[in-house]
Amino acid sequence: MSCLKLKLICFSPTRTTRKIMDSIADGIGAKEVQVIDVTRTEEVPDCYGCDDNDLVIIGAPVYAGRLPKTAVERFSRLESAGVPAVLVVTYGNRDYEDALLELKDLAETAGLKPIAGASFIGEHSYSTVKTPIAVSRPDMQDLEKARKFGKAVAGKLDNGCLEECSDIEVPGNRPYKELMDRPPAAPVSNDSCELCGSCERVCPTDAIRVGAMVETDATRCLLCCACVKVCAFDARIMEVPRILEISRWLAENYSVRKEPEVYL
Repeated sequence: MSCLKLKLICFSPTRTTRKIMDSIADGIGAKEVQVIDVTRTEEVPDCYGCDDNDLVIIGAPVYAGRLPKTAVERFSRLESAGVPAVLVVTYGNRDYEDALLELKDLAETAGLKPIAGASFIGEHSYSTVKTPIAVSRPDMQDLEKARKFGKAVAGKLDNGCLEECSDIEVPGNRPYKELMDRPPAAPVSNDSCELCGSCERVCPTDAIRVGAMVETDATRCLLCCACVKVCAFDARIMEVPRILEISRWLAENYSVRKEPEVYL
């Protein structure tokens, strides 16, 4: 591993995917690590600049069994020529369905060579005190498993198994699960709002503007709920009935702890 540089490419609105990727990187133990976080529009590079001696970890959350369209768009500029890649998805304790396969296909289209993949659990975007869904995950157990996964990846590379590992099998179906068209929806700010601007700063699609009041463009909202999670005043809330119904359904039916799955 000492000859490789580690490049982390992530889309992570609520930072759960980033936590997992950081722990995997820690387990790999590369001396040089570059982070390319494309969660915010202004951070998307014109060129990702993958070199022959790079190892790429690419990760994103799962939304309804698929990769977020915004993440796919921001990863689309990625190009390489046989650079090894580790694929990571995080989901809210229900299922990741076709997301890891979709990420594998995306990586291969970009010229990356997937040598390992994993799914991890993160606190669901819709999780609240009333509807807890995978609260506080990834937890210490998850992060330790991520480090062990990283060590296993490093071991395979050290053993010279790149060609043997290049065609990993991951779960999923083609064609991918169809994404349903839904009416625009977004969290809103209540009277507790202090106009601090934290919600605007974390929004991955520039859907929020904070001035004399908070304005939200629901047509741009991903429902990642990063704005809800970051608000220090509990002023950012979700009031959309169908989202609240989904939240209750998830909390009632997916409370049993799921564990990470790795593919090497």
